[in-house]
Amino acid sequence: MSDRVARLAPLTGVLFALLVVVGTVVGSESPGTEKPASKIVAYYETHSSEVKASAVLFALAFLALIGFGAALRSYARRSPSAEGVSVLMVAGSVLVAAGALTASGVEFGLAKEIHHLGPEAVKTLNFITEEVAFLPIIGGAFVFAIGAGLTILRGAPLPRWLGWVAIVLGIAALIPPASFPSLLGFAIWSVIVSVLVYKRTAPDAAQVTAGVGSSPGLSSASA
Repeated sequence: MSDRVARLAPLTGVLFALLVVVGTVVGSESPGTEKPASKIVAYYETHSSEVKASAVLFALAFLALIGFGAALRSYARRSPSAEGVSVLMVAGSVLVAAGALTASGVEFGLAKEIHHLGPEAVKTLNFITEEVAFLPIIGGAFVFAIGAGLTILRGAPLPRWLGWVAIVLGIAALIPPASFPSLLGFAIWSVIVSVLVYKRTAPDAAQVTAGVGSSPGLSSASA
């Protein structure tokens, strides 16, 4: 059972991407911190169900990202030169998840308890989700992506172009207008890497067959 779980671990990248896309589609654009308290309250009252669903999906997505980072770290250990820097992927995924869980938790609470909160409290909590929790998300995304890119470029058995793409996405995450598009780009990158790692860690059926065919029992039976 543990071998099967380990075998499927790289596919947490696909799960992460799927949850991010669904969470984005289900949710709606939250009001910025510059909006008056009355408009922020009206948003959470009107979109309560969407906000709660999106918050749960994003929380699950970034928990899956931790599993993906750990799976990539394990895969990178096949190459001694890439093993050291690969720890950045795990560190980045934990940092992203911390920010995302904070933002998701606050948003879920706002949507659930909006009728029991004062306008100024709502405005303050919205500021936390938009600004405070966002910083570890983009910072962690930068660390994860740069770590992934360097891991590939230093010899992890994956196409080198995926390493360069990861580095570009990591830098883009730090530029506010490009932060969200880079997240969607990273979701696509995660799917590609996830599938490649999954396939490359699969048991080689040809080798298994060859091993069975050359076993002493079969050789003596054919003789």
